[in-house]
Amino acid sequence: MTAINITDDTKAIALLCASLGRDQTVIPLRQGEYNGLARWLLTMKMRPKDLFHTDIVKAASNGSGIDHDRLKSLLARGVKLGFCVEEWQKHGIWLISRSDKDYPKNYKKHLKDKSPPLLFGIGQQTLLQNGGIAIVGSRNVDAEGESFTQSVGQICAFNKMIVISGGARGVDQIAMKSSIEAGGTAIGVLAENLLKKSLERSARHAIARGQLVLISPYHPNARFTVGTAMGRNKLIYALADYGLVVSAEYKKGGTWSGAAEELKRANAITVFSRQGLNVPPGNRRLLELGAMEWPGKTIQGNLKKQLDDLAARKQLKHMDLFDFKKLPPQEQDEEVQEKDPSVQTISKNEIANPGKAIYEAVLPVIIKQLESPATVDQLSETLDVSKTQLNSWLKKASVEGKIQKLARPSRYCRTDARSH
Repeated sequence: MTAINITDDTKAIALLCASLGRDQTVIPLRQGEYNGLARWLLTMKMRPKDLFHTDIVKAASNGSGIDHDRLKSLLARGVKLGFCVEEWQKHGIWLISRSDKDYPKNYKKHLKDKSPPLLFGIGQQTLLQNGGIAIVGSRNVDAEGESFTQSVGQICAFNKMIVISGGARGVDQIAMKSSIEAGGTAIGVLAENLLKKSLERSARHAIARGQLVLISPYHPNARFTVGTAMGRNKLIYALADYGLVVSAEYKKGGTWSGAAEELKRANAITVFSRQGLNVPPGNRRLLELGAMEWPGKTIQGNLKKQLDDLAARKQLKHMDLFDFKKLPPQEQDEEVQEKDPSVQTISKNEIANPGKAIYEAVLPVIIKQLESPATVDQLSETLDVSKTQLNSWLKKASVEGKIQKLARPSRYCRTDARSH
């Protein structure tokens, strides 16, 4: 078996943050403590591996406020880490950190400094960069919910969209299993015992075929707690392009709390909720928090575009004159380069010329819809915008060279898209 390649940065982060065996003589850094240390490293233009120099540890202690002896003791656990890595390697478990290029970019983008410093996993790491649909719900789902979950899992497989879930009994396992059996792929974000789960026969076979990846921010032998379950909920959503709640009790359980947390997030993904006569009350109440109704009829061959269109329509409907979101931070690969983005400010010119500000906010949504050529009527229906207003935006975007107008029939497309 190929040895696990752990970078020096990841070794340092593991020594600082991971539990290694039963030794409790020194307590690993909590995420908030590590974030403070990472910010100090950023300020000093250093990386985690620089902490292997004893003279820097003293300065890091002073700069981060973490006890010097504690830092020294944590960083001195190299032998214990070596034994743990050897044990993980026997079972194919890998370890990556926020400093690694294979670390999920969606975590850094979506969670920022709330993204876990370490991830344990088994399976193809490349699948963690591909987005997908987070499908969650009750452990004790009814027959109607079970049938719905199976159907969605199969549709995801047909559309080559990854199913992302928590691996728990009920909706989680049904969604993942139905996608895999239909030839699709799935990612399980686990709250407990990654090692035990990876040894199950069905999981092993799916992992070997490249259809399943299991990950966890917790030690591979970690036991289940309410805290670990709650902590992983945001990790399920953060990997995905969209979320889908199959069944949720109102203000009860992890499914409700996870969905509510995501919907309240400033940069939340679009969360859909199953609706119908027999859905739990929580499903309907999620609509009040901003969730969207899952489409009654899904497009077999182009599910992602269908969901993209629904999300874009919702964005335009709720767009307010001064509803400007944060500018996305420049994607950083290095752990010590992570920092919270500053809030975009509104200039005096934008206040004086609100039409221009609205146009600039709407333009990316329009361009997204023009990956394939579309008529004004099609765009107006998809985006739920009046044709008069839409024509004004399209004319301006054409003059700026952002889009181009095609003839016979009259359509618009992105400047970098081929005409059909």
